[in-house]
Amino acid sequence: MTRAVFLDRDGTLVDELGFLRDAATLRLLPGAAEGVRLFNRAGWRTVLVTNQSGIARGLLDEDDLCAVHARLEQALARADARLDLLLHCPHHPSAGRGLLRQSCACRKPEPGMLLDAARRLELDLAQSWIVGDSARDLEAGRRAELAGGVLVLTGKGRDELAALAPAERARVLSAPDLPAAARLILQGK
Repeated sequence: MTRAVFLDRDGTLVDELGFLRDAATLRLLPGAAEGVRLFNRAGWRTVLVTNQSGIARGLLDEDDLCAVHARLEQALARADARLDLLLHCPHHPSAGRGLLRQSCACRKPEPGMLLDAARRLELDLAQSWIVGDSARDLEAGRRAELAGGVLVLTGKGRDELAALAPAERARVLSAPDLPAAARLILQGK
């Protein structure tokens, strides 16, 4: 069993653009590749877990998402960084049509994607972490019983932190960006 870091995509690794459907518009956030590389070099598995309700809404399809993720992997590879697994949830509980319009176990804050990755990669969830720019990312980590989570202040992270009740805000571990989050986690907080 090995440790992993679960990474949100939009606002954590790449610019928050709403529904990212055109691979050509993907831009890594400053330091994102460095953050992933820090985990790679420390021997941690890196797993992307991203809600992609744009698929349920008909704004993009699986092929569009594959192209976006291929471009993401290429951009990381150019910086000597890699993701071990990319998972997404295409569902939405109230938007969209057909089978994609549903409440599911994989849409964060549910822990389904994290649990799926743990099975596939034989991960030790109790020693793994999640990094994201939203409270629902951290909640997915809590529900999967991870060691902890870090809210990055990129994307919508700063607004998410400000919106928390003071008692909850005091309990949230935050970092300005992914490299800072990686250093916090790798140094044992």
